[in-house]
Amino acid sequence: MVAHFLRLKLRILGNTFRRSPWQLVVLILGILYGCGVAALGVLGLVALRLVEVDVARTILVIGGSLVVLGFLIVPLVAGVDDTLDPRRFALFGIPNDRLAVGLIAAALLGVPAIVLALVALSTVITWSRTPAATIAGLLSAALIVLTCVLASRVTTSVASLLLSTRRAREGLGVVAVVSLVLIGPAIALIASIDWGSDAVAALGSFADTLGWTPLGAAWAFPADVAARAYGPALLRFLIAGAFAAVLALVWLALVAKMLVTPERAATVKTYGGLGWFDRFRGTPSGAIAARSVTYWIRDPRYRVSLIMIPILPIALFIPLSIVGVDPEPLWLMPLPVMCLFLGWSIHNDVAFDSTAVWQHVASGTPGRADRLGRAAPVILVGVPLILVGSAVSAHFHGDWAVLPSLIGVSTAILFAGIGISSVMSARFPYPAVQPGDSPFQQPQTSGAASALIQLVSFALCGVIAAPAIVLAALGLRLGGDWATWSLVCGVATAVLSLVIGTVWGGRIFERRGPELLAFANRH
Repeated sequence: MVAHFLRLKLRILGNTFRRSPWQLVVLILGILYGCGVAALGVLGLVALRLVEVDVARTILVIGGSLVVLGFLIVPLVAGVDDTLDPRRFALFGIPNDRLAVGLIAAALLGVPAIVLALVALSTVITWSRTPAATIAGLLSAALIVLTCVLASRVTTSVASLLLSTRRAREGLGVVAVVSLVLIGPAIALIASIDWGSDAVAALGSFADTLGWTPLGAAWAFPADVAARAYGPALLRFLIAGAFAAVLALVWLALVAKMLVTPERAATVKTYGGLGWFDRFRGTPSGAIAARSVTYWIRDPRYRVSLIMIPILPIALFIPLSIVGVDPEPLWLMPLPVMCLFLGWSIHNDVAFDSTAVWQHVASGTPGRADRLGRAAPVILVGVPLILVGSAVSAHFHGDWAVLPSLIGVSTAILFAGIGISSVMSARFPYPAVQPGDSPFQQPQTSGAASALIQLVSFALCGVIAAPAIVLAALGLRLGGDWATWSLVCGVATAVLSLVIGTVWGGRIFERRGPELLAFANRH
């Protein structure tokens, strides 16, 4: 039975070379990348044969734990095309245990598993210091490969069972994007650490701790054998074996579950009442505001933007604080940055409607009503954010005298963004992610035009809010009534921006209705 699964996997791998030329190029590049990773790993592990046992153990345990963690997490976050899904064999009457073993054997023929096997076998050379350590290295390599393959199969099946809905995949995508955004601050934090003589001891202690966890036990026990610490080696071997056994049992249970569980279908939800349409007035602007708020709550394209807005200031705050910038003035930065991105987030809102914008044009909706309705979610989120965020920022800054300046600057930036967006979304829409598509999908567009529109609209927000910002800076430096004048200037700027943006953008929307319909049909 195992031979049948191996032949099936080989046939599937062979068929991948019959794809289109570009797909074939990508496949070959992936294989070459895997070969390069394997070669570097093998060379590095051979070189570790020449270093002390403690140093080799530290490097192997930390690196190996990351490898095991990757096999556990990557299928959940990135998703995997499970060609040999157990549910595809539901009608063949294969016993659960034989099917589970056959699928694991087939998984060993994948490129990641082959690369891992080469690297794991190279650890035998690293620990070939005594006959006992060599045998321990062989056992470790077998456990590592089995554990990682089982881990990837388990998490792939869990993702297939529990994360098959679009909302679940989008949630994991948000987690992945947030993680990528925070990589920069994490690297800055690592770079700021004083890697002196104490760093080696700290890493050794960390590796020793990881060696007692399921992630690093299989990588650690050959080092104990090489150091003749046979008691800890036996305990770590038992931990690694128990982890592999638990994964095997979970895999068997998942196979049995998936054979009798159909693929998840979309559930139909029932709603009572008209939702936000009951909460807004029955006017054109109220109807559009209710629809916009509903979009911001339910549409993943808007939800992703809303989630990323508080993340971006963190990505700026941490590196600046690490390089030695005084934290007190830094606390004045997050709120204006969030207001900037929040107001700017609707600068392409018409394109997000796609062909649905015809309803606004065909019904003769006043342009001012369209502009005000689209700005409603930003105002509903932004005003409470300014009131609460200003108090929090002033508290951590340590001087409540900056409170008027914070409110003035943040208000000016937020409503400047709304005003600019009201004009830009009607005059210069560019292709956006279509309704129903993943928010991380890249639309087909001329990158230069869209990038220029984004840059100009972003810069104009700062230009319009510049007077309030300058007055706030004078208040920080000179004190006096400058903070109060910043508040007055910021509120005045906000009112003018909202009025001018709504009127001007509304006229553009009414005048360019046919062009907007043509744009929606093209994109």
